[in-house]
Amino acid sequence: SSPILRDDLVMGDYQRDVFELLVRRGDVGAIQLKVDECVGLALDAIGGVDKPLGRELQRLAGEFAGLQTMEQLDGPLVALKDYLKDIQ
Repeated sequence: SSPILRDDLVMGDYQRDVFELLVRRGDVGAIQLKVDECVGLALDAIGGVDKPLGRELQRLAGEFAGLQTMEQLDGPLVALKDYLKDIQ
C-alpha cells in the first residue's frame, strides 16, 4: 500500500518487487538507499541542488534519510512523493 509503489512510474516491475521485499523485511537502510537513487535521478532532471527545486528536494530527502524505523518513514515519504509529483 506504499504510495511510492503505487504511483511512481520510474519504478519498473523489477524495482517494485525489490522495494516490496525491503518493505516486508523492514530494512530501513536499504529502503533509504533505493529512495536516494530515485532522488538522485530527480535531482539530475531538475538541474541539481543549485536550483530552488533541487534545494527543496534535497531538504526533504535529508529528512527522510535521517529516520531509523519503519514507523517514522510514512510522513516524510509521503511529503517526498508529493513534492516529486508537484514538480513533474
